[in-house]
Amino acid sequence: MCKDEKQTLLDQRYLKMADIWAQNSYCKRRQVGALIVKDKMIISDGYNGTPSGFENNCEDEDNKTKPYVLHAEANAITKVAKSGNSSDGATLYVTSSPCLECSKLIIQAGIKRVVFTESYRLEDGINLLKRADIEVTQVDI
Repeated sequence: MCKDEKQTLLDQRYLKMADIWAQNSYCKRRQVGALIVKDKMIISDGYNGTPSGFENNCEDEDNKTKPYVLHAEANAITKVAKSGNSSDGATLYVTSSPCLECSKLIIQAGIKRVVFTESYRLEDGINLLKRADIEVTQVDI
């Protein structure tokens, strides 16, 4: 097995784990999971949901996402920051391509590679990551 095949296999496995982690989300419209991996170790995880201490309802009575719901990437990045670990040079695995706001956090966190499965409806986040020379890869699982 060549290096590229081995990396693709690892990418698929981490994305499957992120997909399982997404099932922890209480959001009804969309469940997203994220893992931050550095040196083949998972250093953080996250899924979309409300901030700590808030009710676990992501949508309002009109089925619109509440404005304070955190994305999976933001949860994983803030969790790694709180832990004292460094995400500098890490890879972010996420079940949906990052939005513009999460892409800003990814850049500032020093993450150098983003691997995702599903495309988000807007591509401005992906375009920003590419502009920042972050490797972006879409992988089927």
